[in-house]
Amino acid sequence: MALRNRFVRSATWEGMAETDGSCNKRLSDLLEALAEGMVGLIITSHAFVDPKGRAGPWQLAIYRDEFVPELEKMTQAVHKKGAAIVLQISHAGFFAHPRLIGGTPAGPSAVSGFTKTPRSAMAVSEIRQVVDAFGLAAKRARKAGFDGVQIHAAHGYLLSQFLSPVFNKREDAYGGSTENRAKIVLDVLGSIRRHTGSDYPVLIKMNCEDFLGGGLTLKDSIKTAAMLQKEGLDAVELSGGTLASGEMNPSRTGILSMEKEAYFKDAARAFKADLHIPLILVGGIRSFPVAEEIVNGGIADYISMSRPFIREPDLIRRWAAGDRSKAACLSDSKCFGPALSGKGIVCVMKDA
Repeated sequence: MALRNRFVRSATWEGMAETDGSCNKRLSDLLEALAEGMVGLIITSHAFVDPKGRAGPWQLAIYRDEFVPELEKMTQAVHKKGAAIVLQISHAGFFAHPRLIGGTPAGPSAVSGFTKTPRSAMAVSEIRQVVDAFGLAAKRARKAGFDGVQIHAAHGYLLSQFLSPVFNKREDAYGGSTENRAKIVLDVLGSIRRHTGSDYPVLIKMNCEDFLGGGLTLKDSIKTAAMLQKEGLDAVELSGGTLASGEMNPSRTGILSMEKEAYFKDAARAFKADLHIPLILVGGIRSFPVAEEIVNGGIADYISMSRPFIREPDLIRRWAAGDRSKAACLSDSKCFGPALSGKGIVCVMKDA
């Protein structure tokens, strides 16, 4: 992919898809506005690859060929404004929505204490079905005109669960050692390559750490990334934390000083020391000088943001025009309130 700059819109859940997961004009218009605002690379919200992996309502889907035509309209709109666009493909696993999937969510193991309702452990046959579903989703993404796909292996979703000793208590080929826990992710990468070829960009979003007692460590995450790099992965977007991390998660409300920006900067330095593929850093970056320092200092190659673009889709255009004042985002996450009510994600503080 050729990008016009080093700024990336990180995936988020917009709550704007149709009830069946279909893309629509409202969602396409949102991403088109980001492209018009001069974002270099846009990563879509997480699109579920299997009905059993749906995380929530109004979530984008990619598990059927019928979804391709509307997604193609989205990619065309973004490309006309000069940006590249990647589809994030995902499976919620343990944290799938029981009512929306019509059954009991399944993950690597049937651990308790994280949810109010029971969870089950995936059989090996189910794991293989999920691996194939990721590959088929990538094939559909390429057909729809996306410039690449991003494997969602962060934040406690299915692939993140397999990587984490907290969620993965398996004693077969998919559990135990770092290599075994990473097996499903490597299998997913292989499945995508079989379905799309060796020339299609494949990125991953993964945790540096889970920020959970006994969870994924920085050492294990770097080791996993190195294995993926060896198998042909094209780039890593580095994040951290899970849906269960709570106060241990470094993500915070109100980033008041540049010193508190870039939660995972130290982890990025460690990743960069061991990897040669591009590294995208997300997490609390709000100021142009911080972004510039990260790139010029060799800490990461690309700067990824999510919440700032909800308030200011034209943030990069503003910075490019010379107004380098900090992003107006307050990092209060109140933007998710309207999405949870079915109205779609929007900054409620913009006109306050």
